[in-house]
Formats: sequence, C-alpha cells, structure tokens
Amino acid sequence: MRPLFHPRLINGPFDDPGLYIAFQFTSRAILFDLGDLTSLPARDILKVSHVFVTHTHMDHFVGFDRLLRLHLGRSRALHLYGPPGFCDNVAGKLAGYTWNLVDNYTQPLTLEVSEVGPLGILTRSFRCQRQFRSDPGGHRRPFSGCLLEEPGFSVNAALLDHGVPCLAFALKERFHINIIKNKLDTLGLTTGPWLNEFKRALYSGVDKRSEFSVPAAAAGRASRFAIGKLADQIALLTPGQKIGYITDVADTPANRSGILALAADCDRLFIEAAFLDSDLDLARLKHHLTARQAGELAALAGAKQFTVFHFSPRYSEDSSRLYTEADIAFEAGQEPDRPA
Repeated sequence: MRPLFHPRLINGPFDDPGLYIAFQFTSRAILFDLGDLTSLPARDILKVSHVFVTHTHMDHFVGFDRLLRLHLGRSRALHLYGPPGFCDNVAGKLAGYTWNLVDNYTQPLTLEVSEVGPLGILTRSFRCQRQFRSDPGGHRRPFSGCLLEEPGFSVNAALLDHGVPCLAFALKERFHINIIKNKLDTLGLTTGPWLNEFKRALYSGVDKRSEFSVPAAAAGRASRFAIGKLADQIALLTPGQKIGYITDVADTPANRSGILALAADCDRLFIEAAFLDSDLDLARLKHHLTARQAGELAALAGAKQFTVFHFSPRYSEDSSRLYTEADIAFEAGQEPDRPA
C-alpha cells in the first residue's frame, strides 16, 4: 500500500534542518522548518501550503525569503506557524523589503501567520496587496496541542525548551484508505478524480447509508452507491501514518514528557542528534540532544523507524559515530526487560 505522506530531509545532516513532506496523489506538500531551501526545486516549494517552524534561529528560518519570493504573484494563502514572537519575526522579515510595486499583482498572496504559546494561538494576516502590513490585532484561539485539522490528517505540536521556546511537530493521518484496483474492475469502475471525493467523504465520517455518486466517466453511466457498501467493496482501511519531527531541544524532564506524548507510536521519527554523549556537557550548554538521547527517546516513544539529523560540524570527519551511538541506544531501549 502506498503511504499518503512522503517525507524527506531537505539537506544533509550537517546542513540546515528542514523536512519536506509531499502528499501522494495530490500536488500538495508541507514543510517542517525553513532552513536553506536551495536544494528544493521551485516546483516542490510551490506545492507547499503550510509551514511549521520550530524556532527562528537563522538555520531554521533563513529559507523564508525563497519561499516568499516563489509564492509572490500567486493567488493563495500560505499558512505559517511558529513559537511565541513568530508574528513579529515574520513582520521583521517583510519590513526588510520595499513593496511599492505589489499593487501590480493581480493575484493576491496572503500570509496567515500563527504564533503558538502556552496561552493560545495568535494569528495575523499579512496581505500582499496591503504591502504586507499586518491586520491589526489578529485573532486568538486556544491551544490544546492541535495546530491544523483537516478531514484526512492533523498536525499537532508540543512547546519545548531550547533556551528559547521551541516547537516539535507530529503529522498524523486519520486512517489510510487503499483503493483495491481489481475490485474497481469487478464493478466496472475506473480510477479518476472521483476517488479523491470518495476518500474525502469517508474521512468526513458521513453516514454509511448516504448515497455517493460515481460519475459517468468512471462507470459508463452515472451510478449511485451507499457509501458504506462501496467502501466495503473497493477500499481497505488501515491505521494512519504518523511522522514526528523534533530538533533543537534540551534533554530535560519537561521536554522528555512533551516529546514522548507527541511522538508516541510514530511510524517515522526525525530527531536531532547534535552531539556525541561524550560531549554531554556541551550538549547541555547548547540545549541540544546527544545521539544516545535521540535513540533513547525514539525507543521510548515506540517509533517504528527513526532518522537522526542536525549534527554538529565538529563530527564532519566521522559522522558514523553519531549514527552508531543512536542505533545502539535505540536497540537497547527496545529490549523487553529494560528497566522502567
């Protein structure tokens, strides 16, 4: 079965962090972090609808300019999320440019910018045709862990500590819908855009007795089915995919608690391993994880797979030690008789 989400790190482990997640069967993607985006083709960046930034240290935010430049002149809303102060960070970026010619754009771009804090989420709109001046005040909503919820998936966050507030993220598919091709053939149906409508209807939780119309282009003539019965015949529903992203966090009890709650049972966990455990004092000073801590956390979270990244350049001559240390800790953490 093809997964819905296809994650890939934007850069190598010693370069700027960032995770690009493409969606199967649709021209859409999301980004975790905004480091250097040079390696991403423009066509991929233009698929991005939502960006989730852990914090605004330069190596996590320098890609904002390329993102904005490629989306200028297009009629869409681009949604960005970040930690406390993020709206001011984005406003500062936008204030660095002169916008006197944006009235010439006929396609209005809007940046919907949300900053996530312990008291809630503040969202402000920055509209291209207002020279990216923020709407006054913005609007607030409570924060209970969820940043984005759509019928098929959600993005959750945990507010952690990196010496400054820092976010970690988890993308979770509600459940996975696999269309069984030979079952379509049996019913005389062909694939097409109607299947996306069918999946959206299933994700929305409609009454199984509700009628669903299959267009004539897919069935020879327009046909109507009870959606529950059609699902039983052509679809296999399985648990949804979950992807976690954690970087630039200190190993503290509060952070561990937040990480383990957010990343529990990830299919794929991307987690920083900035230092070797022999450099633990330096990791503590810089509020980063060691490779051993990354492997431990991945095991404790019950991750099926994990990928370490965001290595300190001090190990550029031999990165294998970081991978090995993380793997050993992960394997040890999976032992059934490990101490609680």
